[in-house]
Amino acid sequence: MPSNLSVVTINVNGVRAAFKKGFAEWVVEHSPDVIALQEVRAETTDLVEIFNAIEDLQKDGTKWHILHDSASAKGRAGVAVISKIAPAASRTTLGPKSFDSAGRWLEVDFKIKSKTVTVISTYVHSGEVDTPKQVEKYKFLDAMTKRMAELRKEDGLAVVVGDLNVGHTELDIKNWKGNLKNAGFLPEERAYFDIWMHKQGWVDLGRAAHPEVPGPYTWWSYRGQAFDTDTGWRIDYQLATPKLAKVASGYKVHRAASYDTRFTDHSPVVVEYAI
Repeated sequence: MPSNLSVVTINVNGVRAAFKKGFAEWVVEHSPDVIALQEVRAETTDLVEIFNAIEDLQKDGTKWHILHDSASAKGRAGVAVISKIAPAASRTTLGPKSFDSAGRWLEVDFKIKSKTVTVISTYVHSGEVDTPKQVEKYKFLDAMTKRMAELRKEDGLAVVVGDLNVGHTELDIKNWKGNLKNAGFLPEERAYFDIWMHKQGWVDLGRAAHPEVPGPYTWWSYRGQAFDTDTGWRIDYQLATPKLAKVASGYKVHRAASYDTRFTDHSPVVVEYAI
């Protein structure tokens, strides 16, 4: 019988702030097996403290394993993979040695039965047109593309999850016409997604679950009425290898019931995998 592995990706926009706004209660209610975080913006000791508190709330004996890669600049970026299953291996290197990917790419292998499942938590730069920020974003996307090609050649069970800070198509942004010249929807950025999905063969599980419909969006600005009017972006993804995509189900964006019940400006994205 297969084992169901639930994987959630969440940009917490600062894990300590999210914890104060209801993140712990969400974890207790949904109890995923693997939690991929982006924009942790904290120390590993903070994650340990938070998940110790979550263990106390769960009261079911769950023990969380924490892997965290912090950014070079304190208080910026940071990715983590937190799991009920003990990790078998992890890697953080991405791109050439001269390239600083700290806090943005964390690969974790899990041994489930006789199979290896790799979950990658990634946080792509937001970028800004005609600035060094956009240059760094393209460097990161180049490094991602090379590594994702390597993972596809291995032909295993892998999923790249996280805040990729790009809407792939017009269906992924409510106001796409107003963002054609902005970072996050530039043709050059979207071309990477074409390579990943159409040339390398990765499967966008969100679009596979919701073909030819707008969204479902995963991020809304805190400004104005963006959340209430659903003027959002779909920038949080789960991209699976074909073998893993075949056993994926239950894709869901956990949109908060109201603006004031959000613990971050992103929504958790959950997928179940039958391993």
